[in-house]
Amino acid sequence: MRIAQVSPLYESVPPRLYGGTERILHYLTEELVRMGHDVTLFASGDSATSANLRAQCERALRLDDTCRDPLARHFVMMEQVAAWEHDFDVIHFHTDYLHFPIARRLGVPHLTTLHGRLDLRELGPIYDEFNDMPVVSISNAQREPLPQARWLATVYHGVPSSLLHFNARPAGYFAFVGRISPEKRVDRAIEIAQALGVPLKIAAKVDKADREYFEEEIAPLLDHPLVEFIGEIGEAEKSVFMGGARALLFPIDWPEPFGLVMIEAMACGTPVVAFRHGSVPEVLEEGVTGFIVDSMQAAIEAAGRVGDLDRSRVRAEFERRFAADRMAKDYLELYAELAARKSDGALPSSAEAAA
Repeated sequence: MRIAQVSPLYESVPPRLYGGTERILHYLTEELVRMGHDVTLFASGDSATSANLRAQCERALRLDDTCRDPLARHFVMMEQVAAWEHDFDVIHFHTDYLHFPIARRLGVPHLTTLHGRLDLRELGPIYDEFNDMPVVSISNAQREPLPQARWLATVYHGVPSSLLHFNARPAGYFAFVGRISPEKRVDRAIEIAQALGVPLKIAAKVDKADREYFEEEIAPLLDHPLVEFIGEIGEAEKSVFMGGARALLFPIDWPEPFGLVMIEAMACGTPVVAFRHGSVPEVLEEGVTGFIVDSMQAAIEAAGRVGDLDRSRVRAEFERRFAADRMAKDYLELYAELAARKSDGALPSSAEAAA
Protein backbone atom coordinates (compact mmCIF):
# COMPACT_ATOMS: atom_id res chain seq x y z
CA MET A 1 0.00 0.00 0.00
CA ARG A 2 0.97 3.64 -0.47
CA ILE A 3 0.66 5.06 3.03
CA ALA A 4 1.16 8.62 4.30
CA GLN A 5 2.01 9.18 7.95
CA VAL A 6 1.49 12.76 9.15
CA SER A 7 3.39 13.73 12.29
CA PRO A 8 3.25 16.73 14.59
CA LEU A 9 6.25 19.01 14.01
CA TYR A 10 7.11 19.74 17.64
CA GLU A 11 9.48 16.76 17.83
CA SER A 12 11.46 14.87 15.24
CA VAL A 13 10.58 11.29 14.29
CA PRO A 14 11.90 9.63 16.35
CA PRO A 15 12.28 12.27 19.07
CA ARG A 16 15.74 12.90 20.46
CA LEU A 17 14.50 12.57 24.01
CA TYR A 18 10.89 12.74 25.30
CA GLY A 19 8.04 12.39 22.83
CA GLY A 20 5.61 9.50 22.95
CA THR A 21 3.57 10.27 19.82
CA GLU A 22 6.59 10.67 17.58
CA ARG A 23 8.26 7.58 19.03
CA ILE A 24 5.25 5.38 18.31
CA LEU A 25 4.92 6.92 14.87
CA HIS A 26 8.56 6.02 14.19
CA TYR A 27 8.05 2.41 15.27
CA LEU A 28 4.94 2.13 13.10
CA THR A 29 6.57 3.72 10.06
CA GLU A 30 9.68 1.55 10.22
CA GLU A 31 7.63 -1.62 10.66
CA LEU A 32 5.43 -0.77 7.66
CA VAL A 33 8.50 -0.14 5.52
CA ARG A 34 10.00 -3.44 6.69
CA MET A 35 6.80 -5.18 5.61
CA GLY A 36 7.28 -3.82 2.09
CA HIS A 37 4.85 -0.91 2.01
CA ASP A 38 5.51 2.44 0.28
CA VAL A 39 5.43 4.88 3.20
CA THR A 40 5.78 8.67 3.09
CA LEU A 41 6.41 10.54 6.33
CA PHE A 42 5.41 14.18 6.71
CA ALA A 43 7.61 15.42 9.58
CA SER A 44 10.44 17.76 10.56
CA GLY A 45 13.61 17.69 8.47
CA ASP A 46 15.76 16.31 11.28
CA SER A 47 13.73 13.09 11.37
CA ALA A 48 15.50 9.79 10.67
CA THR A 49 13.39 7.35 8.70
CA SER A 50 13.45 4.55 6.17
CA ALA A 51 10.31 6.03 4.62
CA ASN A 52 10.14 8.80 2.05
CA LEU A 53 10.56 11.96 4.13
CA ARG A 54 8.70 15.08 3.08
CA ALA A 55 10.22 17.61 5.44
CA GLN A 56 7.92 20.39 6.60
CA CYS A 57 10.51 22.39 8.53
CA GLU A 58 14.24 22.19 8.99
CA ARG A 59 14.15 20.84 12.53
CA ALA A 60 11.75 19.97 15.34
CA LEU A 61 9.93 23.10 16.46
CA ARG A 62 10.56 22.45 20.17
CA LEU A 63 14.28 22.82 19.44
CA ASP A 64 13.89 25.87 17.19
CA ASP A 65 14.13 29.03 19.26
CA THR A 66 13.31 31.15 16.20
CA CYS A 67 9.85 29.60 15.73
CA ARG A 68 7.25 31.82 17.40
CA ASP A 69 4.11 30.37 15.79
CA PRO A 70 4.27 26.58 15.40
CA LEU A 71 0.68 26.40 14.12
CA ALA A 72 1.73 28.22 10.96
CA ARG A 73 4.03 25.36 10.00
CA HIS A 74 1.29 22.82 10.66
CA PHE A 75 -1.23 24.72 8.51
CA VAL A 76 1.15 24.67 5.54
CA MET A 77 1.81 20.96 6.06
CA MET A 78 -1.89 20.12 6.01
CA GLU A 79 -2.35 21.96 2.74
CA GLN A 80 0.55 20.05 1.22
CA VAL A 81 -0.88 16.73 2.40
CA ALA A 82 -4.14 17.62 0.68
CA ALA A 83 -2.34 18.64 -2.50
CA TRP A 84 -0.55 15.27 -2.68
CA GLU A 85 -3.46 13.11 -1.57
CA HIS A 86 -3.64 11.08 -4.78
CA ASP A 87 -0.11 9.81 -4.17
CA PHE A 88 -1.54 7.63 -1.39
CA ASP A 89 -4.01 4.83 -0.79
CA VAL A 90 -4.54 5.97 2.80
CA ILE A 91 -3.46 8.94 4.92
CA HIS A 92 -2.82 8.39 8.63
CA PHE A 93 -2.84 11.54 10.76
CA HIS A 94 -1.30 11.86 14.23
CA THR A 95 -2.03 15.58 14.67
CA ASP A 96 -5.03 15.63 17.00
CA TYR A 97 -7.91 17.53 15.34
CA LEU A 98 -5.82 20.17 13.56
CA HIS A 99 -6.40 18.69 10.10
CA PHE A 100 -10.13 18.02 10.41
CA PRO A 101 -11.36 20.92 8.20
CA ILE A 102 -8.95 19.96 5.41
CA ALA A 103 -9.56 16.22 5.82
CA ARG A 104 -13.23 16.76 5.01
CA ARG A 105 -12.32 17.54 1.41
CA LEU A 106 -9.96 14.60 0.91
CA GLY A 107 -10.94 12.06 -1.72
CA VAL A 108 -8.80 9.22 -0.34
CA PRO A 109 -9.38 7.21 2.85
CA HIS A 110 -7.89 8.66 6.00
CA LEU A 111 -7.87 8.03 9.72
CA THR A 112 -6.54 9.76 12.81
CA THR A 113 -4.94 8.21 15.86
CA LEU A 114 -5.68 10.31 18.93
CA HIS A 115 -2.66 10.13 21.22
CA GLY A 116 -3.63 12.51 24.04
CA ARG A 117 -6.16 12.94 26.81
CA LEU A 118 -9.72 13.50 25.65
CA ASP A 119 -11.46 14.53 28.88
CA LEU A 120 -11.08 18.26 28.17
CA ARG A 121 -14.30 20.27 28.07
CA GLU A 122 -13.34 22.07 24.86
CA LEU A 123 -13.12 18.86 22.86
CA GLY A 124 -16.83 18.01 23.02
CA PRO A 125 -17.95 20.62 20.48
CA ILE A 126 -15.15 19.65 18.10
CA TYR A 127 -16.26 16.03 17.96
CA ASP A 128 -19.92 17.06 17.81
CA GLU A 129 -19.11 18.96 14.64
CA PHE A 130 -16.53 16.58 13.17
CA ASN A 131 -18.27 13.30 13.97
CA ASP A 132 -17.51 12.19 10.42
CA MET A 133 -13.76 11.96 11.08
CA PRO A 134 -12.60 8.31 11.42
CA VAL A 135 -10.54 8.12 14.61
CA VAL A 136 -8.57 5.45 16.48
CA SER A 137 -8.08 5.28 20.23
CA ILE A 138 -4.95 3.95 21.93
CA SER A 139 -6.99 2.48 24.80
CA ASN A 140 -10.68 1.89 25.40
CA ALA A 141 -10.53 4.14 28.44
CA GLN A 142 -9.24 7.04 26.35
CA ARG A 143 -12.39 7.23 24.23
CA GLU A 144 -14.91 7.32 27.10
CA PRO A 145 -15.28 11.15 27.25
CA LEU A 146 -16.17 11.34 23.52
CA PRO A 147 -18.76 8.67 22.68
CA GLN A 148 -19.96 10.82 19.75
CA ALA A 149 -16.68 10.44 17.87
CA ARG A 150 -16.53 8.09 14.89
CA TRP A 151 -14.40 5.41 16.51
CA LEU A 152 -12.92 2.81 14.15
CA ALA A 153 -10.97 0.72 16.65
CA THR A 154 -8.58 0.71 19.58
CA VAL A 155 -4.98 -0.07 18.63
CA TYR A 156 -2.57 -0.50 21.50
CA HIS A 157 0.94 0.85 21.11
CA GLY A 158 3.80 -1.44 20.22
CA VAL A 159 7.58 -1.36 20.62
CA PRO A 160 10.12 -3.27 18.48
CA SER A 161 10.95 -6.54 20.22
CA SER A 162 14.69 -6.05 19.72
CA LEU A 163 14.81 -2.47 21.00
CA LEU A 164 14.86 -3.08 24.76
CA HIS A 165 16.66 -6.00 26.33
CA PHE A 166 15.48 -8.40 28.99
CA ASN A 167 17.29 -8.21 32.34
CA ALA A 168 16.73 -11.09 34.75
CA ARG A 169 18.87 -9.56 37.51
CA PRO A 170 17.88 -5.98 38.37
CA ALA A 171 20.17 -3.71 40.34
CA GLY A 172 17.65 -3.13 43.10
CA TYR A 173 16.34 0.41 42.65
CA PHE A 174 12.92 1.68 41.68
CA ALA A 175 12.59 3.74 38.49
CA PHE A 176 10.38 6.67 37.52
CA VAL A 177 10.38 7.67 33.84
CA GLY A 178 8.40 10.40 32.12
CA ARG A 179 7.53 14.01 32.88
CA ILE A 180 7.60 15.97 36.10
CA SER A 181 4.04 17.28 36.29
CA PRO A 182 1.21 17.26 38.84
CA GLU A 183 -0.67 14.41 37.14
CA LYS A 184 2.38 12.11 36.94
CA ARG A 185 2.85 12.26 40.75
CA VAL A 186 6.56 11.70 41.13
CA ASP A 187 6.00 12.78 44.74
CA ARG A 188 4.14 9.50 45.28
CA ALA A 189 7.05 7.56 43.80
CA ILE A 190 9.42 9.26 46.24
CA GLU A 191 7.14 8.44 49.15
CA ILE A 192 6.90 4.76 48.11
CA ALA A 193 10.66 4.42 47.81
CA GLN A 194 11.29 6.10 51.15
CA ALA A 195 8.71 3.94 52.90
CA LEU A 196 10.51 0.80 51.71
CA GLY A 197 14.04 2.13 52.02
CA VAL A 198 14.72 1.45 48.33
CA PRO A 199 16.68 3.87 46.10
CA LEU A 200 14.66 5.72 43.48
CA LYS A 201 16.12 6.92 40.19
CA ILE A 202 14.09 9.58 38.38
CA ALA A 203 14.62 10.00 34.64
CA ALA A 204 12.20 12.75 33.74
CA LYS A 205 11.68 15.80 31.61
CA VAL A 206 10.63 19.17 33.05
CA ASP A 207 8.57 21.20 30.58
CA LYS A 208 8.51 24.98 30.78
CA ALA A 209 4.88 24.79 31.83
CA ASP A 210 5.84 22.64 34.83
CA ARG A 211 9.01 24.44 35.86
CA GLU A 212 7.37 26.31 38.74
CA TYR A 213 5.72 23.11 40.02
CA PHE A 214 9.05 21.32 39.85
CA GLU A 215 10.96 24.02 41.71
CA GLU A 216 8.35 24.59 44.41
CA GLU A 217 6.90 21.10 44.98
CA ILE A 218 9.37 18.51 43.74
CA ALA A 219 12.89 19.92 44.01
CA PRO A 220 12.79 19.97 47.84
CA LEU A 221 11.91 16.24 47.82
CA LEU A 222 15.02 15.38 45.80
CA ASP A 223 17.34 16.25 48.68
CA HIS A 224 17.21 12.76 50.13
CA PRO A 225 19.92 10.07 50.07
CA LEU A 226 17.58 7.53 48.44
CA VAL A 227 16.53 9.83 45.58
CA GLU A 228 18.59 10.46 42.44
CA PHE A 229 17.30 12.87 39.79
CA ILE A 230 18.88 12.03 36.43
CA GLY A 231 16.81 14.21 34.10
CA GLU A 232 15.59 13.41 30.63
CA ILE A 233 17.04 10.31 28.96
CA GLY A 234 16.99 9.11 25.36
CA GLU A 235 15.96 5.83 23.82
CA ALA A 236 19.49 4.40 23.88
CA GLU A 237 19.66 4.73 27.66
CA LYS A 238 16.30 3.20 28.51
CA SER A 239 17.25 -0.46 28.24
CA VAL A 240 19.93 -0.26 30.93
CA PHE A 241 18.02 2.18 33.09
CA MET A 242 14.65 0.41 33.08
CA GLY A 243 16.08 -3.09 32.92
CA GLY A 244 18.14 -2.42 36.02
CA ALA A 245 15.10 -1.41 38.05
CA ARG A 246 13.37 -3.66 40.54
CA ALA A 247 10.11 -2.08 39.38
CA LEU A 248 8.81 0.90 37.46
CA LEU A 249 6.66 3.15 39.61
CA PHE A 250 3.75 4.66 37.68
CA PRO A 251 1.75 6.46 40.37
CA ILE A 252 -0.35 8.61 38.04
CA ASP A 253 -3.30 10.76 39.04
CA TRP A 254 -4.99 11.38 35.68
CA PRO A 255 -6.79 9.45 32.90
CA GLU A 256 -3.67 8.13 31.17
CA PRO A 257 -4.44 7.51 27.46
CA PHE A 258 -1.91 4.67 27.20
CA GLY A 259 1.37 4.96 29.12
CA LEU A 260 4.16 3.93 26.75
CA VAL A 261 6.65 3.69 29.59
CA MET A 262 4.72 0.74 31.03
CA ILE A 263 5.30 -1.47 28.01
CA GLU A 264 8.91 -0.27 27.72
CA ALA A 265 9.46 -1.51 31.27
CA MET A 266 7.73 -4.79 30.44
CA ALA A 267 10.05 -5.25 27.45
CA CYS A 268 12.95 -5.24 29.93
CA GLY A 269 11.17 -7.74 32.19
CA THR A 270 10.58 -5.01 34.76
CA PRO A 271 7.19 -5.16 36.51
CA VAL A 272 5.10 -2.03 37.01
CA VAL A 273 3.31 -0.69 40.07
CA ALA A 274 0.60 1.67 38.83
CA PHE A 275 -2.45 3.50 40.12
CA ARG A 276 -5.80 2.50 38.61
CA HIS A 277 -6.43 5.35 36.18
CA GLY A 278 -7.14 5.50 32.47
CA SER A 279 -5.50 2.74 30.44
CA VAL A 280 -3.66 1.05 33.31
CA PRO A 281 -6.05 -1.94 33.74
CA GLU A 282 -5.89 -2.56 29.97
CA VAL A 283 -2.09 -2.55 29.80
CA LEU A 284 -1.13 -4.36 33.00
CA GLU A 285 -2.20 -7.84 34.05
CA GLU A 286 -2.60 -7.90 37.83
CA GLY A 287 -0.11 -10.17 39.50
CA VAL A 288 1.61 -11.02 36.22
CA THR A 289 3.16 -7.89 34.71
CA GLY A 290 2.72 -5.76 37.81
CA PHE A 291 0.27 -4.55 40.40
CA ILE A 292 -2.64 -2.12 40.05
CA VAL A 293 -3.39 -0.14 43.19
CA ASP A 294 -5.91 2.38 44.50
CA SER A 295 -4.08 3.90 47.47
CA MET A 296 -0.64 4.80 48.72
CA GLN A 297 -0.69 2.04 51.30
CA ALA A 298 -1.55 -0.51 48.63
CA ALA A 299 1.20 0.92 46.41
CA ILE A 300 3.81 0.55 49.14
CA GLU A 301 2.72 -3.01 49.84
CA ALA A 302 2.72 -3.91 46.14
CA ALA A 303 6.14 -2.37 45.52
CA GLY A 304 7.47 -4.51 48.34
CA ARG A 305 6.21 -7.67 46.57
CA VAL A 306 7.47 -7.10 43.03
CA GLY A 307 10.27 -9.59 43.61
CA ASP A 308 7.62 -12.32 43.64
CA LEU A 309 6.84 -11.73 39.96
CA ASP A 310 8.50 -13.70 37.18
CA ARG A 311 10.46 -11.23 35.05
CA SER A 312 10.64 -13.66 32.13
CA ARG A 313 6.83 -13.84 32.16
CA VAL A 314 6.69 -10.04 32.12
CA ARG A 315 8.84 -10.02 28.99
CA ALA A 316 6.78 -12.79 27.39
CA GLU A 317 3.56 -10.82 27.91
CA PHE A 318 5.18 -7.79 26.29
CA GLU A 319 6.10 -9.84 23.23
CA ARG A 320 2.61 -11.31 23.01
CA ARG A 321 0.65 -8.08 23.35
CA PHE A 322 2.82 -5.03 22.69
CA ALA A 323 5.34 -5.75 19.94
CA ALA A 324 5.56 -3.27 17.06
CA ASP A 325 4.71 -5.84 14.38
CA ARG A 326 1.37 -6.53 16.09
CA MET A 327 0.63 -2.77 16.11
CA ALA A 328 1.50 -2.45 12.42
CA LYS A 329 -0.70 -5.42 11.49
CA ASP A 330 -3.62 -3.90 13.40
CA TYR A 331 -3.27 -0.65 11.48
CA LEU A 332 -2.89 -2.44 8.15
CA GLU A 333 -6.22 -4.14 8.76
CA LEU A 334 -7.80 -0.72 9.25
CA TYR A 335 -6.12 0.68 6.14
CA ALA A 336 -7.35 -2.24 4.05
CA GLU A 337 -10.85 -1.95 5.46
CA LEU A 338 -11.05 1.76 4.68
CA ALA A 339 -9.63 1.26 1.19
CA ALA A 340 -12.06 -1.57 0.44
CA ARG A 341 -15.06 0.42 1.66
CA LYS A 342 -13.97 3.35 -0.46
CA SER A 343 -13.51 1.23 -3.60
CA ASP A 344 -16.95 -0.39 -3.34
CA GLY A 345 -18.67 2.89 -2.51
CA ALA A 346 -19.51 1.94 1.06
CA LEU A 347 -17.26 4.68 2.44
CA PRO A 348 -18.38 8.17 1.36
CA SER A 349 -15.91 11.00 1.21
CA SER A 350 -15.62 13.03 4.39
CA ALA A 351 -17.39 15.91 2.72
CA GLU A 352 -20.32 13.65 1.78
CA ALA A 353 -20.44 12.17 5.27
CA ALA A 354 -20.58 15.64 6.81
CA ALA A 355 -23.38 16.82 4.51
